[in-house]
Amino acid sequence: MEEKISLSDRFGLWLAFHPFSQDDYLQVVRYWLGKLETPIDDGGPIREKALRWALKRGSRSGRAAWHFAKDWSGKCRLEYTATVD
Repeated sequence: MEEKISLSDRFGLWLAFHPFSQDDYLQVVRYWLGKLETPIDDGGPIREKALRWALKRGSRSGRAAWHFAKDWSGKCRLEYTATVD
């Protein structure tokens, strides 16, 4: 919060990060999962888990979508590795 105030004090700038709509947030999650080459099963738990992730963090943002995608992708890879070994 201090960084935002200091930007305003020094330069008269205000940065606003507006939350995504639920559909936009889920679209960004799908985008990042695709970039991370993680299988996407729209009928599966990804949608619910992604929404809970955002709810726990208080934001449906691009950053929350990216963090969820990295976490989900890592868990999927761990499960895959455990079944292969």
